[in-house]
Amino acid sequence: MSSTTADPYGLETLRRHVLDGWANSAARFREDANTEEDYALGGYRDRVIVELAQNAADAARRAGSPGRLRLRLHDGEFSAANTGAALTAEGVQSLATLRASAKRDTGEGLVGRFGVGFTAVASVSDDVVIASRGGAVRWSRERAETVVGDELVGTGRAGTELADELGRRGGRVPLLRLPFPDHAEVPEGYDTSVVLRLRDSDAASVLAAQLAETGETLLLALPWLAEIEIDADGVTRLLSARRGEDGRVVTRVADGSGEHVRHWRTLTRTGRLTPEQLADRPTEERDRVDWSLTWAVVVDPDGGMAGLPGDVPRVVHAPTPSDEELHVPALLIGAFPLSPDRRRVASGPAADALITAAAGAYADLLCLLEARATWDLIPQDLMRGGEFDARFRAAAATALRDSPFLVTASGEPVRPRDAVAIEGGPELVGVLSGLAPNALPGDWNLRHPGLRALRLRAIALADLADLLGDLDREPAWWARLYAALRAAGQQGCDLGDLGALPVPLLDGRLVRGPRGLLLPTGDSFVSGALTPESLAPLGLRIVHPEAADTLLVRLGAIEANERAVLTDPLTRAAVENSLDADDPDEIARAVLELVAASGTTLEDAPWLAELALRDDEGEYGPASELLLPDSPLLDVFTDDAPFGVLAEDLAEDYDPGTLEAVGVLRLFAVCRAEDVTLGEALVHAQDELPLDSLEEWAADVSARLGDPALPPVVPELTGVRDLEFVREDRWERALELLSVPGPRSIVTEPTRVLGPDGRSVDVPSYTAWWLRTGALLDGQAPVELRSADADAALTGLYDEAPAALDPELARALGVHTDLTELLTDPDGADDLLERLGDPRRHVTRESLRRIWAALAEVPTDRVSPPSSVRAVRDGSIVVADADDTVVLDTPDLLPLLVGRPVVLAPAGCAAALADLLDLDLASESVEGRVTSSGEVRTVPGEVQSLLDTGPLTYLHHEKLLLGGSSVEWRDTGGQLHASTPDGLARALCWSAGQWPRRHLVAALLRDPQTLSELLAEADLD
Repeated sequence: MSSTTADPYGLETLRRHVLDGWANSAARFREDANTEEDYALGGYRDRVIVELAQNAADAARRAGSPGRLRLRLHDGEFSAANTGAALTAEGVQSLATLRASAKRDTGEGLVGRFGVGFTAVASVSDDVVIASRGGAVRWSRERAETVVGDELVGTGRAGTELADELGRRGGRVPLLRLPFPDHAEVPEGYDTSVVLRLRDSDAASVLAAQLAETGETLLLALPWLAEIEIDADGVTRLLSARRGEDGRVVTRVADGSGEHVRHWRTLTRTGRLTPEQLADRPTEERDRVDWSLTWAVVVDPDGGMAGLPGDVPRVVHAPTPSDEELHVPALLIGAFPLSPDRRRVASGPAADALITAAAGAYADLLCLLEARATWDLIPQDLMRGGEFDARFRAAAATALRDSPFLVTASGEPVRPRDAVAIEGGPELVGVLSGLAPNALPGDWNLRHPGLRALRLRAIALADLADLLGDLDREPAWWARLYAALRAAGQQGCDLGDLGALPVPLLDGRLVRGPRGLLLPTGDSFVSGALTPESLAPLGLRIVHPEAADTLLVRLGAIEANERAVLTDPLTRAAVENSLDADDPDEIARAVLELVAASGTTLEDAPWLAELALRDDEGEYGPASELLLPDSPLLDVFTDDAPFGVLAEDLAEDYDPGTLEAVGVLRLFAVCRAEDVTLGEALVHAQDELPLDSLEEWAADVSARLGDPALPPVVPELTGVRDLEFVREDRWERALELLSVPGPRSIVTEPTRVLGPDGRSVDVPSYTAWWLRTGALLDGQAPVELRSADADAALTGLYDEAPAALDPELARALGVHTDLTELLTDPDGADDLLERLGDPRRHVTRESLRRIWAALAEVPTDRVSPPSSVRAVRDGSIVVADADDTVVLDTPDLLPLLVGRPVVLAPAGCAAALADLLDLDLASESVEGRVTSSGEVRTVPGEVQSLLDTGPLTYLHHEKLLLGGSSVEWRDTGGQLHASTPDGLARALCWSAGQWPRRHLVAALLRDPQTLSELLAEADLD
């Protein structure tokens, strides 16, 4: 393009060319106006500072020297002065011709490419001046509108179509299409300046906001700018960048609060696009085959990550900020192909190639940093971000997997693809380093989101069992491993996954899982019974002492003291199979030594009773079937009792307490069980409770509870076994043996039973229940006897027990002492009635009266009516047939019962007793109808006062007849009959419920004058 000295930029020609185009085509005018509005009001509306800085960077690059830029906002005017190459005629043409950039060269570092960025000034100004060393250019909307009006519309050159279009736009024409010469000068020290006369205060506010947002990242995006000075209405800031040769950049921001320094680590990659990759791009863009990418991260002085400043937008810079989100803590600056508004990366092969390159460069950047500093830089799976962000993450995930930016525990670089993350901390990683050379340092936070995003091959504690399963290492190595794992647990690692951890044993084996192993601790393993030689017959699994660690106890190993070794499952198995062992004596002696050392008994380990021991005939049998040679049971048990006698040498070698602890008998053996259900399940408890007639006892207990629908439960059931083998003539001696501490409490203490309703009831113990009928004293069972000091009512009905019998034991065995207590027993009432019906038994009339009174309180469902009854007939006590006997319920019928057996009970008991015995009442058996006539008389007042009754009358009979029998009185239910004073006294007292006072009333009737004397005597009763 040619120019003259007066018009160095050829502005006249540019204007004429534009005016001719608009005159010839109103559509061309409309297109230019719409395009400028689209850019100024759309994509470039907030890009004034960025676009001017970009132009300044390109000028510095063309000059070959880092540039300076000064931005000033004051009194409605904004200016941008920069150093670098001066404005050229081609540059002016680019600024005045949309989408026809003068920057056609493809040299590295050129930023502006489209020739539309300058349009941003139209968003805030209608009067723009650019001054450079070669001259000045002005764009004025007012002058442009005047020229269009005068030269096109006023002269009629453009026709009505352009006039109509101007009318629709209010006369407004594009600002930047008509450049005019100007005389403005460049400020001292700069090569080019741009001055904007701002449209209004809103425009000033927009620029003030853009200046406030301008930071040091603009210097990173525009590397040819070394300094930016900002003056916003007197508030100044100075941004500068110092670049090193190794990609390190130091930025400084100086303002009124001081100087802020930030260190950056950058990495730049360059390349060339192929024609195929540019085939879908605009023509002028296809000439720009060179590309460059720069990554920048903030680092602290130690090389660690400091994170991007909060004012840096998380977007792609292409090279200035776009609208493409990028959620990584690093700044990406690249020559990405953009959409026309320069806000979005244009999709296509070129963008794909640059995204792949950006991912590779990002991986290379991480390799330059200290490994820990890279954790926050690793892209993570996010549910936010746009298409570009997602595509970059996908490409980066592949690139990072193959980049050695991590380091092993030994400090060697390693790719994430090859790295191994071992849970558990540095001690564990150190122990396993030989097995996993690519293991990451143990002090790394493997739960960091960045490392987790790499999906590293991980070895969790649960994986150690498989990793170490066949490993051949010395016991000391295993001890170091366990110590490291213990340290991991102290740091919060879950050790519950180590159940299958290999453990070396003393015998050279390597087994899976510590649970149940015996762990040597302290000096106990090499002392006493815990020598390997003595324990060998038991086949125990003992941890090698050099590998011992408390971790194994936490994982289920058992400290190898005497009790632990004895109760080990292998020891138990050896005991249970000892009868079939090649040498039972070896097992027996090992177990007996452990029992002696640990103090364990059958109560702790019932299976010890199965230990095979040698008897006095050289045969072997379970310990529970052998008697000590000096056992008193030898003189008590029958000859066919299933017991042998322990060999003399074993009895001499071991303390009796040790032998009894494994079940060898000296005294009666005791069985114990918990939570025993007294139903069908009791059958399954026979092995644990080998007690004679246990089911019958359970049935008796259920009967005591009323036979509930659900079986009752015994929380703790104990019983003395083998009682069925006692000789009949040795029971006194057997009871002496049961009186010693231990068995004694088993007999005397009741058993607590839980009913289905949750109530607890105490019942006689199984042993006491068995002995009540199973033991024999002088040929009788204890339940058939009474004590010497028993209730007198029982004398004659029960024989007296031997005087030597322990009273407490006698009571537990059912030896009777009290009438009432006897009747609380479920079978007590039936037994008592049976004895009352036995004519060989003797009972006094007083005792019989007390017995009837007590029996009247017993529920009928607990008694079977007897066939024979102890009764009174004509004043004598007899045993009578129940069918012939009645219960006297009213005494006025007694004269009618001559010759018949009668049950005489205290007043008020007759009805209950008749129901209990299933007998008739006298009033039901005898009619008792009065057949004589009487005279109505009034009872004397003294008698009424004594009995505290109202006025009473009765019928006086000279001779009172009941049928053909003469009696003294009769109460017919509301009418009293009497023939004598004694009869009247009985009638009055029976009717008034004061039967005991009948004799007093009779005396008073015979002589009323003796009332005071009679009352005084009554007080002495």
